[in-house]
Amino acid sequence: MAKEDYYATLGIGRDAAAEDIKKSYRKLAMKFHPDKNPGDKQAEKKFQNLSEAYEVLKDDQKRAAYDRFGHAAFEHAAAGAGGAGGGPGGFGGGFASGFADIFDEMFGDFGGHRAQGGAGAAGKGADLRFNMEISLEEAFEGKQADIRVPSSVACSDCKGTGSAGSAALTTCGTCGGHGRVRTQSGFFTVERTCPACAGRGEVIKDPCGTCGGQGRINKEKKLSINIPEGVEDGTRIRLAAEGEAGLRGAAPGDLYIFLSIKAHRLFQRDGADIHCRVPISMTTATLGGIIEVPTVEGKLARVTLPPGTPTGHQFRLKNKGMTILRSSARGDMFVQAMVETPVNLTARQKELLKEFDSESATETHSPQAHGFFGKVRELWEDLKE
Repeated sequence: MAKEDYYATLGIGRDAAAEDIKKSYRKLAMKFHPDKNPGDKQAEKKFQNLSEAYEVLKDDQKRAAYDRFGHAAFEHAAAGAGGAGGGPGGFGGGFASGFADIFDEMFGDFGGHRAQGGAGAAGKGADLRFNMEISLEEAFEGKQADIRVPSSVACSDCKGTGSAGSAALTTCGTCGGHGRVRTQSGFFTVERTCPACAGRGEVIKDPCGTCGGQGRINKEKKLSINIPEGVEDGTRIRLAAEGEAGLRGAAPGDLYIFLSIKAHRLFQRDGADIHCRVPISMTTATLGGIIEVPTVEGKLARVTLPPGTPTGHQFRLKNKGMTILRSSARGDMFVQAMVETPVNLTARQKELLKEFDSESATETHSPQAHGFFGKVRELWEDLKE
């Protein structure tokens, strides 16, 4: 008897999109699932046909082969499998193939991911995070630092196997060595990692007394890390295999060092550049002079102020900024002059300033003030007209 067309089985057109194929299969599979139709042979057969059709049409390569050659595209593969597959590519497990794909997508592994990579991946150690604060000078120079991290390490008594002495592992009785079990919820059957063996398929016959069969114990680790020159706030350093030890000899996780840089008393950092606001006396700003400012490398740099330096004016010191990560170059330093208004003046100082003011209230000495108030006078004159 000729097989029904796969597209007709799923009730879709030959130009149906992948999402339409999935929706149609989901709807029909739930309707004809054997758990919802106990003892109904026709429903069971219909469900098998749906699974077979979906297994082909959900795969772009299989679908292309089917569109070109029809059922004949898979007859050789089915025969070569000795009939064990029962359909295209040997997938005839019904629920275990197409239907499981749908519900894995809907529910996952009860909040986790499906086990990948076998037993080795099942017990992989967790990655750890360590927050570390450094100064701006340490970020500039780099440093070697020793840290202590609460973690877990491989048990020395059982060498990480979790088994006492040379006792052998035995097949897990819960999952029969498959590493996964199925759970029934109404007419849903969901596959998940075996809780008894954590997906390894084997259990320890005689657990180690020190670690309780875990293969690891809690212990503080002391590590020496190298912080390179030029790191920025938020830089992450990865130490491979320095995270939590794996379960029963599985691979360890990684350790991630997250760096934060303390606020500096004098400097503000902007990428590779350094900014510094320097207070300047009114007389120095007016007459000009030379000042010395500190740099991030712990030295002094000389800055020449021209006469009449206004507040907010910036002076650029090339190559006096931060080191740049993985580079021999450096950023620049910007010195911003902040002219300071005199306070706590003596009577004589006030008198001198008044004399100075009476002799300098011209456009030549205070061009900005003269220009501003000149515009104000013009505005009032316009308003009066």
